[in-house]
Amino acid sequence: MYIQRTLEAVVQKASALFPVILVTGPRQVGKTTMLEKLSDEKRKYVSLDAPIYREMAKTDPELFLQRFSPPVTVFVK
Repeated sequence: MYIQRTLEAVVQKASALFPVILVTGPRQVGKTTMLEKLSDEKRKYVSLDAPIYREMAKTDPELFLQRFSPPVTVFVK
């Protein structure tokens, strides 16, 4: 059963306006579930939980955005 989040409208609006959006927040509140439900097939999705992507984003953001070219949603726990 999916629980609708208040933040959905904000994420959808930001997704339409910006090539890159970042969603961050505490554990177990439904960030991933919400993003998967709202996902647009044109927008890539990457989690910075993967150490290699987190390191790439920190040390070489240009390479990170080449690898995950916009539109992209970046997810951080």
